[in-house]
Amino acid sequence: MGASFRHSRRDINFVLRRLEVSFVKSIYLYCPALALAVCLLTPTAARAQSDEPRWSVEGTIGFDIGLSGDFLAASIGPVNGVPVVVQSTSYNTVYGTGIQWQAGLGYRVPHDGEVRGQFMYQKSGSDAILVGKAGTSDLYATFDDYEVWNFEGEYRQYFQPGEKIRPYASIAFGIADIPRINGVFSATSTGAIRNANDLYDGVAAFTFAVNAGGLYRLTDTLDLKAQIGLRHVSGLAEVDSLQGTGLANVNDKSARWSLPIAVGLRVKF
Repeated sequence: MGASFRHSRRDINFVLRRLEVSFVKSIYLYCPALALAVCLLTPTAARAQSDEPRWSVEGTIGFDIGLSGDFLAASIGPVNGVPVVVQSTSYNTVYGTGIQWQAGLGYRVPHDGEVRGQFMYQKSGSDAILVGKAGTSDLYATFDDYEVWNFEGEYRQYFQPGEKIRPYASIAFGIADIPRINGVFSATSTGAIRNANDLYDGVAAFTFAVNAGGLYRLTDTLDLKAQIGLRHVSGLAEVDSLQGTGLANVNDKSARWSLPIAVGLRVKF
């Protein structure tokens, strides 16, 4: 029985030594291959980023869809002895959906980031629209074009480096120069016309935006871009010409949120 036990122990030790040898051989055989694979794969993102040009320029065109904000807030007050009611009137009602043109310059920073400076221009015209009542008459108005010159700084974070399609998210802050806006009001039945010169003073409004988008690589230096965002523009200036009429608060809700959607091209150099 003792001999059998010793024989069993020798068999077990033999099997363990074989397993140990196999394990050591596996380390020597496969670890270099594994290390080579890791070296080849893990720096791919870093190499893809380092090989990519640092500078880029973009040009886009898109639409700015209004979500909130009133060009005219609801107000009641006398004008020349006539009671006037101004109904709440949105930017979309007055100007519709404006077209935006944008151009920007970007510089790539570490960790798949990019800092950008960009310029945006938008201009929308106004038709004659019903804005309320003057006594018993309908009150119509028409306004100067809504024109915006916007300068922004943006930080953009890219994902999936080296891939053909690269999503990104960004945040932007800026200043929007909005020239003054004049208006003409007309009561239909009385024929009375009032020119509201300098209805809104020119203003440098604060802008803030968060965006999400993607780049589709066409060539090594050319990308197709698509983006959607959420933008806030602070309120317009006070209505000087309506002070003392009870209608001076028509600009109380002129701060606005919008949904800009844009497509364009990005060139890297």
